[in-house]
Amino acid sequence: MALDAPSPRQQAAIDQADAWGAHTYAPLPVVLARGEGAVVHDIDGHRYLDCLAGYSAVNFGHGHPRLVAAATAQLNRVTLVSRAFHAEPYGPFVEALARLCGKEVVLPMNSGAEAVETAIKTARKWGYRVKGVPEGEARIIVMTGNFHGRTSTIISFSNDTEARAEYAPYMGGFVQVPFGDADALASAIDDRTVAVLVEPVQGEAGVIIPPAGYLRAVRELCTAHDVLMVADEIQSGLGRTGTTFACDLEGVVPDVYVLGKALGGGIMPVSAVVADRAVLGVFTPGSHGSTFGGNPLACAIGREVVELLGTGEMQDAARARGAQLRAGLAPLVERGWLTDLRQVGLWLGLDVHPDLGTGKQICERLLRRGLLAKDTHGTTIRLSPPLVVTAEQVDEIIDGVTAACAEAACAEAADAAGIG
Repeated sequence: MALDAPSPRQQAAIDQADAWGAHTYAPLPVVLARGEGAVVHDIDGHRYLDCLAGYSAVNFGHGHPRLVAAATAQLNRVTLVSRAFHAEPYGPFVEALARLCGKEVVLPMNSGAEAVETAIKTARKWGYRVKGVPEGEARIIVMTGNFHGRTSTIISFSNDTEARAEYAPYMGGFVQVPFGDADALASAIDDRTVAVLVEPVQGEAGVIIPPAGYLRAVRELCTAHDVLMVADEIQSGLGRTGTTFACDLEGVVPDVYVLGKALGGGIMPVSAVVADRAVLGVFTPGSHGSTFGGNPLACAIGREVVELLGTGEMQDAARARGAQLRAGLAPLVERGWLTDLRQVGLWLGLDVHPDLGTGKQICERLLRRGLLAKDTHGTTIRLSPPLVVTAEQVDEIIDGVTAACAEAACAEAADAAGIG
């Protein structure tokens, strides 16, 4: 069981990080040292259940033996030659990923934000070369509440003030419409529109699930107006929603998949843009690239990830464990401790009643119970444990969240009564 406060050893490590690292995150006070499956241990050996999975980057668990074996084998061969030369693992990886997506061409990158930037460049170049939009006039429609990364271009069309403030001047060429509103999207499309960039489920916003039929409507509008549907499946893709891609939930195939996080198996950054040749064929040598994108180590890991998804076992597990988690936490809504519970696959957004405290305060209570979770937007907690989490471990999560909310409710009642 975790401690109520960091040990002197952990505090020293935290102090060192605070003294020498830039303060772009506010981590919970725990220093992790090793992990296996859905379990991690801190430097003092205390056990925790990982309920975040690196924002879905660790979908297949910490240290998955097949992924570690693939990485280790490639480490002993060659890890980087740049795309100036062909590397043995590259072809098998891009073919496997293209087939998984039902597309023709893969453009590998590194981080998720790089993949989104690449998708933006793809859409604009396609708009000028193929659709015939006048140079400099391409428009991409994006959604309110979006989170696609933190680069200068991406924050230019974010409405998250914390991520956006004091980074002006911003890049133009983006039109924002409400997420989940197909009518607003239809009204925003014009002759200059080259793409609609959408998260099928908005993860950073708090696991926001659009209305039924919304993704189908987006697909139909894009087809009707000769506009690229670009699906950012960086968090939602690769098994998290109980399907290979979240778009599969409505039987929708976008023109462009943007992938990342779990594609690297929790071992290293791997991302990709996947589309047909008519779209990605607009690039020519020198018009885009990346020194590390498509490196041999990344390709070896990424191909094994595709193999893991090929059996459907991970997707089945996400559906089963997600349903179990929802059923176990639903009573917290009935008790009024949660004001809402959203779930798709093994991905949940819990809106904590404000009287119980902030999302971060509940996460701190969870930490003391050996559960690692992350808050967002004040009172929301996201739960996205690795897809390899067991039924028994899900019961632990249910018990821990229930106990943390009960403790907060008791503390709130005591404060209201003037006790303590």
